[in-house]
Amino acid sequence: MTFEEAMGHVVGGFEAAGVIVLAVGSLIAAARYLLAVGRRRGTHREAYERVRQDVGRSILLGLEILIIADIVQTITIDPTLESALTLGVIVLVRTFLSFSLEIELEGIVPWRRRSPQPVSAPPAPERPAAS
Repeated sequence: MTFEEAMGHVVGGFEAAGVIVLAVGSLIAAARYLLAVGRRRGTHREAYERVRQDVGRSILLGLEILIIADIVQTITIDPTLESALTLGVIVLVRTFLSFSLEIELEGIVPWRRRSPQPVSAPPAPERPAAS
């Protein structure tokens, strides 16, 4: 097996993993929705918001994995200027999709989120008194 064939299998593995994440994540989100509605835990609106966030997270993770596949393919299998430009366009589109989904899920642009409170430094150890 040549290096390019091996990398083709690696790319195929990442592509399969990305699709599996998309499919399984969406199925889990749907099952959680049906369970929440069936058990009447919360309102339908709350269950809908939860499934929407779960599906969005699955899409984000799946897109990240698919970007890995594209990067590996471009740098190992087909390292041409044309494939690099194609990769750039794909990454831009997927990044835009990820960014849009993140805003949709969180309801706010990332730079407007409150940062966590800074953790105060522990007190300095006391020095023994000089004699």
